[in-house]
Amino acid sequence: CCGAGTAADTEMTTQLISSNLELHALSTGRAPRVATANRMLKQMLFRYQGYIGAALVLGGMDCNGPHLYSIYPHGSTDKLPYVTMGSGSLAAMAVFEDRYRPDLEEAEAKQLVRDAIAAGIFNDLGSGSNIDVCVITKAKVDYIRPHDEASKKGVR
Repeated sequence: CCGAGTAADTEMTTQLISSNLELHALSTGRAPRVATANRMLKQMLFRYQGYIGAALVLGGMDCNGPHLYSIYPHGSTDKLPYVTMGSGSLAAMAVFEDRYRPDLEEAEAKQLVRDAIAAGIFNDLGSGSNIDVCVITKAKVDYIRPHDEASKKGVR
């Protein structure tokens, strides 16, 4: 899960849902599905009617295959092949809409995500400068932090 919005809200929301998913796994005896995490997140955010400033991207792999959701602060969700959230999302979405293909290799997909995040950073004053990537496969989750820097100091 990654997010945009108020840092404290995104952190507490993801911690709470992570705990609830762990309790769910203990009570059912099996790993929770990605759709379960999505449902928990959207129900919690809907309950607060947008007063929790957490816009989240939820991705994962379960017995039903790969999933990618965008979850808005008021609780609505989208399930799409690619999603963007936050203040740089329009520029990032433009890159995805231009270059996304369903048959991308992993290296091509990483480069596409890198370019989309960089576009969001360059076209928004509120975004940072580090580009982090998370690769989710059936076998593992690989966090690449930092994957790249959008702009090196002193370089134009």
